[in-house]
Amino acid sequence: MIAVTLDRPWLEARLVRPMRMLSWAPVGGGLTLSDRVLWREVRNADLTPEFDALGWFAGQMADRAPGAVGLMTSRDIGGWREGRTEVEGIAAHAIATVGLSNAEAVGARLPWHPAEYGTINLFVAVDCGLSEAAQLEAMSIAVQARTAAVIGAGLHLATGQATGTGTDCVVLACHAGRVPHAGLHTAVGEAVGAAALEAMRLAVGDWLAWYERKRREIGA
Repeated sequence: MIAVTLDRPWLEARLVRPMRMLSWAPVGGGLTLSDRVLWREVRNADLTPEFDALGWFAGQMADRAPGAVGLMTSRDIGGWREGRTEVEGIAAHAIATVGLSNAEAVGARLPWHPAEYGTINLFVAVDCGLSEAAQLEAMSIAVQARTAAVIGAGLHLATGQATGTGTDCVVLACHAGRVPHAGLHTAVGEAVGAAALEAMRLAVGDWLAWYERKRREIGA
């Protein structure tokens, strides 16, 4: 369903045909019709408080892929992971990149430090025609999967159990249709949740392994 191309500093996830996408992405957020989601890898040092990162990124996306949904991350985009599943004939495919350097516990912010970046970007496509309400519900399932995978990492912060990062983004793509519900009791919800959870668990595991290697290198 999703074809992935790595062309540093870009990661492109392309659908067979356009779908209705729902997200809070920095470029193309809201509801839009598109066949592509792009990740742009950036360096932490580039994201200074005085730099207009969103304006710069909008220009980058306009040059690279007009009309696409755009995501930014300082995580190595070569570490993308995927999950696939099919439930009762409904297929779902998820692509995730995960960095947890700025992990947060829901409901209690930590003081932000400019050197601490890291984000979760999750793209899930489901081959089903959903109403707008059902698409919102499917999005909530993808977010649940994101949270479950982060909780599974067991990161304990001063504010509590890590549940995400300060800059996560989720994109949920589907066909426009009339399916009214996409909750946990439905085949759509099961497919979305399973694919998202698989991609997230793999990507979280990779980040944890990278973090442990980094700690050993600096003798922490």
